[in-house]
Amino acid sequence: MSTFEVRGGRPLSGEITPQGAKNEALEVLCAVLLTPEKVTISNIPNILDVMKLIELLGKMGVTVEKIDRHTYSFEAKNIDWDYMESIEYQKDMSKLRGAVMVLGPLLARFGRGYAPKPGGDKIGRRRLDTHFMGFEKLGAKFDYDVNTSFFRVEAEKLKGTYMLLDEASVTGTANIIMAAVLAEGTTTIYNAACEPYIQQLCRMLCRMGARISGIGSNLLTIDGVTSLKGTTHKMLPDMIEVGSFIGMAAMTRSAITIKDVSYDNLGIIPQQFERMGIQFRQQGDDIVVPAMEGYEIESFIDGSIMTIADAPWPGLTPDLLSVLLVVATQAKGTVLIHQKMFESRLFFVDKLIDMGAQVILCDPHRATVIGHNHQIRLRPSVMTSPDIRAGVALLIAAMSAEGKSVIQNVEQIDRGYEDIDLRLNALGADIRRID
Repeated sequence: MSTFEVRGGRPLSGEITPQGAKNEALEVLCAVLLTPEKVTISNIPNILDVMKLIELLGKMGVTVEKIDRHTYSFEAKNIDWDYMESIEYQKDMSKLRGAVMVLGPLLARFGRGYAPKPGGDKIGRRRLDTHFMGFEKLGAKFDYDVNTSFFRVEAEKLKGTYMLLDEASVTGTANIIMAAVLAEGTTTIYNAACEPYIQQLCRMLCRMGARISGIGSNLLTIDGVTSLKGTTHKMLPDMIEVGSFIGMAAMTRSAITIKDVSYDNLGIIPQQFERMGIQFRQQGDDIVVPAMEGYEIESFIDGSIMTIADAPWPGLTPDLLSVLLVVATQAKGTVLIHQKMFESRLFFVDKLIDMGAQVILCDPHRATVIGHNHQIRLRPSVMTSPDIRAGVALLIAAMSAEGKSVIQNVEQIDRGYEDIDLRLNALGADIRRID
């Protein structure tokens, strides 16, 4: 298990480029199973979760060729069904939550798909009902073995239909889209997730020969086709990294430039940081954050305390709430952070309180932060990363603290952030990885 030793209190400067989007990678990599032809994907982030999925695809029988560090080609001509029903497959797949999205492509192309109950972050209940209710609407039969926690979906032929999703699940929407593109007839999905990564998946599938309309909205219409062909695809930059770097610059009072952010796909993220009082400007497709002595949280028009809450796209992604909470600890003013989607994601605040932050955990979903206005530095501390997003938030807190902090279980951070220590050290940070 690796550990970060972080010597904080150092201003940063320079340019940093966000990695490819983790959440998009998990979707589009599963989509290669929809065709026997070659699919080449670039800007793939070299992070643990994505590399595990690529390794899993190889074991499933997909021919994987590494072209360079961030570009791979995939040919899913054959599937190793013996491996798919093996104990090894169950162990491999249970380590990675995003791998559940292999079910839609397998069901669409081969009429069957198997998966164990997936793993991933321990951030609260993350149910899979939306996935399987969608498959059943398309005509699949669903079975779950309680003793082995193993899911099976099978169908002789999927048929298009109308469905109203019970929640705008991103992975559920992606899984259902990938099942529906080869279904017979027309499928209409209402209350579909519409994040930029879902849009990217849909556009990639259209280049492969799928027929999807309504891309970018929560109402998708899919006219099924009989087969899909190969394609090339370039992934978007990771919006969570972009937001993390904006917050990091503010917390450490640093001047940095974030390159090639795909600004038009950031949605409400820039606006939320502006409401925290953080200054930056768009320069082409870059974001330039100047060094600021302080930043003040806005109030609502009636003078009441600002509330920042997550919501389905185009609302604020829940993955950035941990970063916004940490950034608020050094702001001037007070903010209520409301994490609606996951009931365990705010439990990392006890570590911030140990560092001297003024945070009141109201309940599993809400925390009130009273900012120090940079008048009191956070204290260095020894802490453990509980999940990907809380892990990078704690890293930002440690970088702003005066002295040496230790962050354990940094494999959680590595799951979502590529070479984060090396990239931040290039800006002037002092982060040492201890294996």
